[in-house]
Amino acid sequence: MAKTKSSFRCTGCGHQVPKWVGRCPDCGEWGTVGEVTDVATSSRSTAAVAPSSPALRITEVDAQTSAAIPTGIGELDRVLGRGVVPGSVILLAGEPGVGKSTLLLEAVKHWAAQDRTALYITGEESAGQVRMRAERTGAVHPNVYLAAETDLATILGHVDSVAPSLMIVDSVQTLVASGADGVTGGVTQIRAVTTALVSLAKNRGVAVILVGHVTKEGAVAGPRSLEHLVDVVLAFEGDRHSTLRMVRGVKNRFGAADEVGCFEQRDDGIHQVPDPSGIFLHQRDSDVSGSATLVTMDGKRALVGEVQALANGTEMNIPRRAVSGLDMNRVSMVLAVLQARGGLKQIAKSEVYLSTVGGMRVTEPAADLAIALAVYSTVKNQPIPQSTVVIGEVGLGGEVRRVSAVARRLAEAKRLGFREAIIPAATDEELPKGIRILRVANIGDAVGLRTANPVDAPF
Repeated sequence: MAKTKSSFRCTGCGHQVPKWVGRCPDCGEWGTVGEVTDVATSSRSTAAVAPSSPALRITEVDAQTSAAIPTGIGELDRVLGRGVVPGSVILLAGEPGVGKSTLLLEAVKHWAAQDRTALYITGEESAGQVRMRAERTGAVHPNVYLAAETDLATILGHVDSVAPSLMIVDSVQTLVASGADGVTGGVTQIRAVTTALVSLAKNRGVAVILVGHVTKEGAVAGPRSLEHLVDVVLAFEGDRHSTLRMVRGVKNRFGAADEVGCFEQRDDGIHQVPDPSGIFLHQRDSDVSGSATLVTMDGKRALVGEVQALANGTEMNIPRRAVSGLDMNRVSMVLAVLQARGGLKQIAKSEVYLSTVGGMRVTEPAADLAIALAVYSTVKNQPIPQSTVVIGEVGLGGEVRRVSAVARRLAEAKRLGFREAIIPAATDEELPKGIRILRVANIGDAVGLRTANPVDAPF
């Protein structure tokens, strides 16, 4: 006979513990650990069952059945990996008001324009509200079916009658499975709903896109098993004070998980931005001090941006430091190195303000050298030419360390018309031709280019 045993498991992440605890030791959530009963079975008591279809050689499996279908939105296809795979389940998570529903309406419009049927399930709004947004963004198409439902069984009935090739569920936290316990949006309900939709997608070949909420920490709301059940997890990011939106791949079974797609939120909907570097660059007629151009990597994408610095003398014992779009801890470290190793003693008695252009957020160490030269430029009132980009990580000893993907960064800078680049001396990649390369080994070499080598001086 099968033996039963009790254990305690977290409903959020599935972590199992031998006894009850108030807080899960794995995910840190409170009140999610409950008792479950497991039935232990042995292999001798499990009878073999004839499979419904025989196993095939991997060479006999038709790969075309899982070929990606382009959505018609290049930036979204870039993140998904060439498009939507039939039978896949995609989770799109983001903060309220960032534009998730608007983006999916845009995807549905392009999908319907390919003579394909799409079903849009809304559980948060009425059908009339979605129709109004679709008219505003130009997403009205006869191949798009709309239903305002929250009951899972009714939604499955809509799928039977419409037979769509793409289904949007906005959002998964609003659906209710009648056979599952728990409140709407709870862990048990979300897991039951997602499991049913995954089974629907795999059995019928329907691509399903789920809209998910996020917590105040920015993580996907619901149990961690939700991310394991789906094939693709996308994070939709954006700042309320900026029109720029980014779709970032978190998990992708059909492509790279570090791709980024750029969009711009406008009054008539969301538009893709194939070349976002122009947003992060300030157009000016002449060179000004305190500004340096950098090239940062966001996933596999090289983005050219600009960091601006301003330094003012002060009589305060502790000068003020203000940062926008940069990591405050790294900025403080770079300022200390610049003072100790770069000979810029004025920083100790100066207020320093640093900011990126266009709402760009830079956290990677490759921006260290650009920050240092921007501060040096504003203190010495020596402008850096607009045609120069700066790439490099600064160590505590003042050394300029090499960074990854320098060739890709320089290729993007060259494409945008930059003619000079200051990079770490230890860079051993094959660099593109047609851009002037200046190598520096330490922070002293970087700030001393103007006086040490006037022929190759970028500023």
